[in-house]
Amino acid sequence: MTMSTKRRLIVVVGPTASGKTDLSIALARHYNAPVLSTDSRQVYKGLVIGTAYPSEEQLQAVEHHFIGEKDLTQEFNCGEYEKQALERLNMLFDSHDTVVAVGGSGLYIRALCEGMDDLPEADAPLREMLAERLESEGVAALAEQLRELDPEYYEVVDRNNPARVMRALEVCISSGRKYSELRGGERKERDFQIVKVGVDMPREVLYDRINRRVDMMVAAGLEAEARAVLPYRYCNSLRTVGYAEMFDYFDGKISFVEAVELIKRNSRRYAKRQMTWFRRDSQIAWFKASEYEQIVKYIDAQFGE
Repeated sequence: MTMSTKRRLIVVVGPTASGKTDLSIALARHYNAPVLSTDSRQVYKGLVIGTAYPSEEQLQAVEHHFIGEKDLTQEFNCGEYEKQALERLNMLFDSHDTVVAVGGSGLYIRALCEGMDDLPEADAPLREMLAERLESEGVAALAEQLRELDPEYYEVVDRNNPARVMRALEVCISSGRKYSELRGGERKERDFQIVKVGVDMPREVLYDRINRRVDMMVAAGLEAEARAVLPYRYCNSLRTVGYAEMFDYFDGKISFVEAVELIKRNSRRYAKRQMTWFRRDSQIAWFKASEYEQIVKYIDAQFGE
């Protein structure tokens, strides 16, 4: 490739609160690259605190995409993300050799880099039945059935996300096969080079960072933000850690202190599932967030620099 025809994607992954955003900003500035978010919740408007948007200073430092672009009521899934993100990438590669993608949503990263698998079409009657069970029994009951039918996917799925739990359960029931098996289709070829780097740290350090981040979110006004989006609580965009617990507090089911502790606990559990997912990707090279120079050297070597 000549310099003018390079199309290179640097993918930064890692669990929540691991320092991905800071690293992505540094890499974007180094490579004169825009940033493409692969976060399934930061894509929505109005979730600034609870989803840990990049700060205003970070947003000003480099060009960002898929941050706060979608309305809370808008359905936006992995398939739609794949389509729109590839279109955006093509546009960005017209003026940049390199783009940095960053986020912790494993499905969005897979959609961007490999494409989504051809899974069975939605079964309307079955989905209606599962929706009724969700309403009467809660997502935990559906997740337990998913654990019995597909323990592998149960370990990595966001079990606080009813849409993903229901979809996996629907596929298992309708096909008689594991959702995790059907998702393992062939990779789609991309017309750009991909290098993946992961941010890693000891679990106790990560968990402490998560706890402190939640405290910072509370101090920054998480409760007020959750109240502002309360009218949209049943939208899929808000079925996520941070808001679900606050909604239970608003309903009088738990105290404020309990809500904060649950957000910390559920965030730690989510981080554990993220790492389980990412560890299965042999293409990810792992580094400490502080190993910036080593990361740049690794990326340059992979790109043949």
